[in-house]
Amino acid sequence: MSQARHFETLDYHTAGEPLRILRGGVPVIAGDTMLEKRRYMQRHHDDIRQLLMLEPRGHANMYGAVLTEPVSADSDCGVLFLHNEGYATMCGHGIIALATAAVEHQLFSFDDPSRIRIDTPAGQVEANASIKEGKVESVSFLNVPSFVQQELTVPFKGKDLPVTIVFSGVYYAFVDAQDAGVELVPENAAELAADSRAIKQAVSRAATIRHPLGDEDLNFLFGVIFVQPGDAPGQSRQVCLFADGELDRSPCGTGVSGRAAIQFARVGMAACERLTIESIIGTSFTVECVGETETGGLAAVLTRVTGSAYMTGEHKFVLDGEDPLKQGFFIR
Repeated sequence: MSQARHFETLDYHTAGEPLRILRGGVPVIAGDTMLEKRRYMQRHHDDIRQLLMLEPRGHANMYGAVLTEPVSADSDCGVLFLHNEGYATMCGHGIIALATAAVEHQLFSFDDPSRIRIDTPAGQVEANASIKEGKVESVSFLNVPSFVQQELTVPFKGKDLPVTIVFSGVYYAFVDAQDAGVELVPENAAELAADSRAIKQAVSRAATIRHPLGDEDLNFLFGVIFVQPGDAPGQSRQVCLFADGELDRSPCGTGVSGRAAIQFARVGMAACERLTIESIIGTSFTVECVGETETGGLAAVLTRVTGSAYMTGEHKFVLDGEDPLKQGFFIR
């Protein structure tokens, strides 16, 4: 093979959602902040994202992570998150898998597995890996501040649909699944994807997404999250769809932080309860409010999310220099 390039990865899943961690073949990602590194990756190395996320090496719902040098003095590493359309600014299931892999495969150095500090484009998060007999049983992480920014209604299927806009590392539009007229089961995946696109377009027309701290690269609606009540208090199901119709198999780590932010906004810190939130395939995360703060004058909550990740593979991908499908392809 002429001019072959090689990329080594560790693959994990967190509650069913994949994370492909690129551990070899990545050039230095320049930038003094994680948002600058994200822009640099977009402009100069997006071919790596396309190669490993899209077919024939990935698929429409693949998710990935690229490790970088940290930008905070007390952080252990930085990370950029990849998907079928581009780059997220934060990812909860990714943090859980990354902290698990850091302990199990020594991806980067850290002093204390209970305080693994990771720089993301949305800010620093801290992960706590619970270890038994050398294996990570679960990971909890303290997310960046989460807050409700706006409540509105948008036209959807001939009626006004209530929507809550929340920031929890990225911006989500939360809707009630019953209001949207859809049940959160795998058989409805195509319908959920179509509905999420319609809702995302409606919200984008009706609302201006602007982060209160002025970071322009955060000013985008990442996904739509459908919520469905559970059978017991503190239990529910939710489904997140993001990027180009990508359906999160997990309950969505940043999404469950968003749910806690909604609870905090509606009942206050004293009445917040620990939530168990189920995914479309029945896996779950827990989330709890652990502190109050503010972001740009908006009341915000600090959340702790807990879940488990498992290794699925270790790979060495090759790109032949003459491969006509260097950039991959996308079929939905």
